[in-house]
Amino acid sequence: MPLTRLSLTDFRSYADAVIAPGPGLVVLTGENGAGKTNILEAVSLLSPGRGLRGAALSEMARQGGAGGFGVAARLGGVDIGTGTGPGAPERRQVRINGAPTAASALGEWLSVLWLTPAMDRLFTEAASGRRRFLDRLVLALDPGHASHAARYEAAMRARNKLLGEERPDPAWLTALEARMDEHGLAIAAARMRTVDALGRRLADAPDGPFARAAIALEGWTRGALADELAAGRTRDAAAGRTLAGPHRTDLAVTHVAKGQPAALCSTGEQKALLLGLVLAHADLVAEEQGRRPVLLLDEVAAHLDPGRRAALFARLDAGGGQVWLTGTEPALFNAVGAGATRISVPDGIT
Repeated sequence: MPLTRLSLTDFRSYADAVIAPGPGLVVLTGENGAGKTNILEAVSLLSPGRGLRGAALSEMARQGGAGGFGVAARLGGVDIGTGTGPGAPERRQVRINGAPTAASALGEWLSVLWLTPAMDRLFTEAASGRRRFLDRLVLALDPGHASHAARYEAAMRARNKLLGEERPDPAWLTALEARMDEHGLAIAAARMRTVDALGRRLADAPDGPFARAAIALEGWTRGALADELAAGRTRDAAAGRTLAGPHRTDLAVTHVAKGQPAALCSTGEQKALLLGLVLAHADLVAEEQGRRPVLLLDEVAAHLDPGRRAALFARLDAGGGQVWLTGTEPALFNAVGAGATRISVPDGIT
């Protein structure tokens, strides 16, 4: 379901802005620092999680503003919004049709996937970034995944703190480990379903202008987690962290044509692999959920040659769904069809 209206209040560089995007491609152009990525970040906050930058909520409020911020959108006949108040800059508030609700409920209305320049290092940096990327893919197919992840993390933090005490209560540890087992196994199962389904789609896809990826899970994937945690209490107490569970899982990506791990590929090849993954996943979500996710592609066109740019725009247009693209030069989007929404973002818009 596309956004038909997006409004920002005291968000990043925007004091007050309203955008009316069309249902297909939405092209934002402007100089570096004009505020294009801020708009994409606002859209990303309309789904569960911390948005495409992963920033603290207090950082999103406009400098010189009242202290909080608001992002609101209309999806068909549904109004959704999120933001913070001046008195609680790190307390996220979410409303759907005016009624307060949990942030995880946003996933029932909108799925959002993104690619940003910061993700160019996804395959060479720590596994935590790849897990976040994977969980964003899972969330688009299973909105309940966010709730399991939040409850698992809360139980793990409580267990780590308890293990740091001189004489931790074994009964309380057992209760926390049972909670981690319940939600951890749900997380692992949802990840496995997503990787299996996406892997099959990638394998069956015809050859195209973007590198084909093969994907698999590595590290901790499944098991009797409660037993592992109970047996590992002494080890985890010494380490100061939990060493078994879905927070130790990694996403392995391979360049099929080269038979080479993504981490060893060139930067251009890695970007092509990521783009191919996101496009295939969007098709998978459309097939299984009956709706395409909203795609946010930040500065993706600048790193593609003209032929691949044209192929990307044609595929996005043919696939349907709403896609937000940013770039510094309007000429980068000459191959985009006439039906796109084109918005020039002036520097320092307020």
